[in-house]
Amino acid sequence: MTADKHTAPALPKAPVARRNPVVLEQLGRTRTDSYAWMKDENWQKVLRDPSVLRDDIRSHLKQENAYTEAVLAGTVPLQEDLFKEMVGRIPPAEESVPLPDGPWLYGLRFEKDAQYPLHVRRPRKAGASEADGPEEILLDVNELAARHSFYSLAQAAHTEDHRYYVYAEDVQGSEVYRIQVKDLATGELCAPAVESSTGSFTLSPDSQHLFWIYRDDNGRPSRIYRRPLLGGEDTLIFDETDPGFFLSIGVSASRKWIAIERGDHDTNETLLIPASDPTAMPKVAAPLVRGERYSLTHWQDRFIVLTNAGGAVDFKLMTAPEATPDRAHWQEFLPHEEGHFLLGVSAGKDHLAWLERRNGNTEIFTLSREDADRGDIRRHARHISMDEPAYTLSLLGVLEYDQPFLRYIYQSPTTPAHWYDYDMRTGEKNLRKVREVPSGHDPAAYETRRLFARADDGAMVPVTLLMKKGTKLDGQNPMLLYGYGSYGISMEASFSTTALSLVDRGVIHATAHVRGGSEKGWNWFLEGRATKKTNSFTDFISCARHLIAEGYTAPRRIVAHGGSAGGLLMGAVANMAPELFAGIAAQVPFVDMLNTMSDVSLPLTPPEWPEWGNPLTDPEAYDLIASYSPYDNIRPVSYPAILALGGLSDPRVTYWEPAKWIARLREEARGGPFLCQINMEAGHGGSSGRFARLKEVALVQAFALWSLKQAEN
Repeated sequence: MTADKHTAPALPKAPVARRNPVVLEQLGRTRTDSYAWMKDENWQKVLRDPSVLRDDIRSHLKQENAYTEAVLAGTVPLQEDLFKEMVGRIPPAEESVPLPDGPWLYGLRFEKDAQYPLHVRRPRKAGASEADGPEEILLDVNELAARHSFYSLAQAAHTEDHRYYVYAEDVQGSEVYRIQVKDLATGELCAPAVESSTGSFTLSPDSQHLFWIYRDDNGRPSRIYRRPLLGGEDTLIFDETDPGFFLSIGVSASRKWIAIERGDHDTNETLLIPASDPTAMPKVAAPLVRGERYSLTHWQDRFIVLTNAGGAVDFKLMTAPEATPDRAHWQEFLPHEEGHFLLGVSAGKDHLAWLERRNGNTEIFTLSREDADRGDIRRHARHISMDEPAYTLSLLGVLEYDQPFLRYIYQSPTTPAHWYDYDMRTGEKNLRKVREVPSGHDPAAYETRRLFARADDGAMVPVTLLMKKGTKLDGQNPMLLYGYGSYGISMEASFSTTALSLVDRGVIHATAHVRGGSEKGWNWFLEGRATKKTNSFTDFISCARHLIAEGYTAPRRIVAHGGSAGGLLMGAVANMAPELFAGIAAQVPFVDMLNTMSDVSLPLTPPEWPEWGNPLTDPEAYDLIASYSPYDNIRPVSYPAILALGGLSDPRVTYWEPAKWIARLREEARGGPFLCQINMEAGHGGSSGRFARLKEVALVQAFALWSLKQAEN
């Protein structure tokens, strides 16, 4: 039979995953999982060596990849065009604004068309931020990456004496890092590698010791060790006994303290080691109090304490003597003010800076040492903000502790990133760099809007829009609606060169700032987690319906997009309101929630219980998660086209989650098609390299445009 021009071409036959029902009993409840076999029983080994994946699983994943490739074969020219456009907006050669440190200026530089940067430094002109000599290459990441199919650096740092360069590398996407030490005089590695690291480390200010965090077989940060920088015995300095706690380590800008932070999303505790005695054992600054968070910034003879203690839901600043930083000695410095969400603090010798979020946008305040003791510090502080409906300021921090210069980035959906150095003495700012868009960008050709959608319970949910100026609001515009809504992470109103490819094709790019993020303060996060998690999902649906009601778009003219915990959001709204969407793109989607939160061996399960609840011990948590877990709530109704992307060596959202979800969608739902693509050589972040990652972005955008066309047909 010959199809007419209005008939969609026949799709290839989708893979049919074998069903092997497993009955799971938990807290007196029973569920059946027909696709549990997709989880390799040796998944820990697979993370470290993907070649040991079981043959039947590998075969199925390859079939899924082949099917996705066949269904989207017609979009290959479009993907290529999108990719070329995105590459065209990135400078072929690019250099960071250098960071001054003593006699050197450190930075990153991309050579023409290079995937990875060079880590470089130049001699510094005395008393200035200008170079005074030839460049020295510290690390050629392209050369390192050429030996592997995947390569990523978590961290790189030079020692205080500028003699050694230390970096943490991941060669398979599993986030199990190897730490290397390079002698900058000889260019050679000069110490045994640190294996099985989280990638987080710090160097003692005396340049003699390396502190590093161990990643155990369950993929969790569980211990902190110290070793001589050039090799020697590892000394255990902290052993984390709570499997739900994360660990981090760093050194204060004053170089007086090495700090360990342990905790989860609700609670944390800081331990201190004097930098003058780096072999000392850490001591607790202020003992852990469940439900309270605090962080310490050393300033002069005191610590500035950023905390939510005493019900300060949007946080406040306290001070404490450095000799006695426990709670008994905390004194109020910047009182809690609801709606002024304090995000972070940076200190120099004579000035302090902090970042806060108000009305969805970020602002920076700076304070001199003299004004710190004058009371009402907000009144005495200098203030940096921008006159746009939606923008973001990123506080990069004080450049050098004994100098008054602060660096920050300003950007908005229409305005490329601007790097500024700000003199906290005078208030003068120096523009150091503007993000270049080689193919051209006219901010006046675009428009940013900030709307508010009324949620089911009356909460007003911010929505940020980017569109071509003059877009006719006739209720027919195609739209990509992005969302995340977890862990208190805000989706900033930032500039995206990739979003322009859709906007230039007439698509409105929208971000729904749903509860679970912290765009409206920490309470915005608390109202979208644990027992209130479903607010994230209903907020997203309310945003979609508001945009329809206001004439920006129409049902089946929206493609929803989210990743990781935002992939959970995608799975939930697919089940709750499939009729609204033409397509759903879910990257590394957290969709098999009930099984994952019931498996204590997985890396993030115990740490995530405060976020979602513990279905192993709490019947109410079990029932709540069971009520919205995307994998467990698929309905026999028509769904939009769905694309799920995963990574074989992903330790955060394991490969079997998207694979199982798509298999069950095909079994129980109608509509689609339902597509799954697993990157067999990467993890949570997808492909590495500044250009290679754009191929996945182009795939998602091509799928979005394809699914909009499919919905029209």
